[in-house]
Amino acid sequence: MSEHKSSNIVWHKGTVERPEREASNRHRGFTVWFTGLSGSGKSTLSVALEQRLYDMGCRTYRLDGDNVRSGLCRDLAFSPEDRIENIRRIGEVAKLFRDAGIINLTAFISPYRQDRQMARMLSERDANDFIEIYVDAPLSVCEDRDPKGLYKKARAGSIPNFTGISAPYEAPENPEVHVHTGDHSIEECVDQIVAHLLEHEYLHAELAARATRP
Repeated sequence: MSEHKSSNIVWHKGTVERPEREASNRHRGFTVWFTGLSGSGKSTLSVALEQRLYDMGCRTYRLDGDNVRSGLCRDLAFSPEDRIENIRRIGEVAKLFRDAGIINLTAFISPYRQDRQMARMLSERDANDFIEIYVDAPLSVCEDRDPKGLYKKARAGSIPNFTGISAPYEAPENPEVHVHTGDHSIEECVDQIVAHLLEHEYLHAELAARATRP
C-alpha cells in the first residue's frame, strides 16, 4: 500500500455517518467484487446483479474495468505495477461507496490475490463488507467468447501482459461465492449471489420480495 506523500493530512469527519446513511438506504453498504478472466462474464454479471438489486429498491453503483480506465485510471497501463495501482485506486473508491451506505459492484480481472486482499482490508468496519465473487469460466470458453477480440490479439503477440495468456491469474482460494458462467446462465448466477446476500443478511427478505411482485 502506498505511503502518503504529505504528513499534513487529517480525515475530516462529518455529522452524518455511515450508520445514518445505511438506515436511510434501508440496507448496509458493502462491496461485491467480481474477479475472473477476460470474457468470463464479470461485467455482464455485474450489470444483471445491479438491475436485480435496483428492482429491490437498493442503492447501487457499478465500477467496471474499462469505465474506470477511461477516467480515474487512464494514466495506467497493464504492467504488474500499474495493475496493483489500478486495484488500489478502485479499492479506495469502493471504500468510499461503502461509507456512503451504497452497494457497489466492481468488475475487474484483478489477477493477484494480494491486491484483492488489500482491497478487502480497506474496510474500516469488518471484512464482511467485502464479498469476493469468483466468475469462473474455462480459458477455452473465454477465448471462444472473446467479445473484444483481445485473446486473438494476445495470441498474435500484439497485447503484452495479457492475463491468462502472457500474464498470470491467481484464482481465489476461498471466495464468498463461486459462480460457473461456462455452465450456468447469467440469471442462475445472479440467483446464486442474491441467495448468498439473503442468507448472510446483507439484504432483508422484504427487499427481495419487492423484486418478485407483479
